[in-house]
Amino acid sequence: MIPTVSPSAQLFLADISNVQSQINTAERQVSSGLKISQPSDSPEQMEMLMQIRADLDRNTQVTNNLSVVKSETDPAEKALETATQLMDRATSLAAAGANSTETATSRAAMAQEVTSLLQQMVGLSQTQVLGRYVFSGDQASLASYQIDLAAPNGVDRLITPTATRQIVDASGVSFTVAHTAQDIFDHRNPDDSLAPDNVFAALNSLIVSLQNNDQAGITNATNTLHTASDYLNSQLSFYGSVQNRIQDAQTYSSNYQVQLQTNLSNVQDADITQAALQLSQSTTQMDAAMSAEAKIPRSSLFDFLA
Repeated sequence: MIPTVSPSAQLFLADISNVQSQINTAERQVSSGLKISQPSDSPEQMEMLMQIRADLDRNTQVTNNLSVVKSETDPAEKALETATQLMDRATSLAAAGANSTETATSRAAMAQEVTSLLQQMVGLSQTQVLGRYVFSGDQASLASYQIDLAAPNGVDRLITPTATRQIVDASGVSFTVAHTAQDIFDHRNPDDSLAPDNVFAALNSLIVSLQNNDQAGITNATNTLHTASDYLNSQLSFYGSVQNRIQDAQTYSSNYQVQLQTNLSNVQDADITQAALQLSQSTTQMDAAMSAEAKIPRSSLFDFLA
């Protein structure tokens, strides 16, 4: 059997096929900017490419989560700054009320101001961001407290939430981002009795003592206010540390994003200059090969017989 294609022709066709493949690859890289646009472009690198893309998606979600938490912790920290200022004012009023020169009338006026401070403190416990009560823990759709001067601590506890929410940073480490209103303003003992550093109770104790013109009670309330103020400042410090942790996590995520984008580019992106040069060289090689092939004499057995 006589082969229909000579060995030289077969070699020529194979070379042409290789050059055409180079042209197709170069054209695809130049037009898309990618050296890997489909699995067949580089099967051995697909696993790495998919992992980088998954890491990018996860880091983007972490960044978004951190932004959401920051939008809540910043107002929470600001609320506690205001709360400490209210406690400072209450302590000043208590010191003034404990003075033996004060009268029942002046102390009653002080009681009204401290009542206003307690109302403001309850308002701070109801701080909201986009409809979420930031101090209501896992029950963020509900307020935790409302004013009730007849109660021992001057408020009604509407819910008893827990704060189990945590945020995960880009390194995979999770941390707590919030305390509840009960943790902060209405601190309790394990048996649910009022703790000595209970902020609401300290303010209400001062109100009652001032209203009763009870100098000894006012002095005791002053000491309680100092204890509650120290505790409230510790809660403010907690939110300050959370803010710092979030800032550090955001910085890490931002840097990690750049690193991942660089890794993705190294694996996936084409060298456009090199691809354009390859396209030009391969096209020139193709044209030269086709031209040379066309110039090869075509002789047959009949030509020799003639």
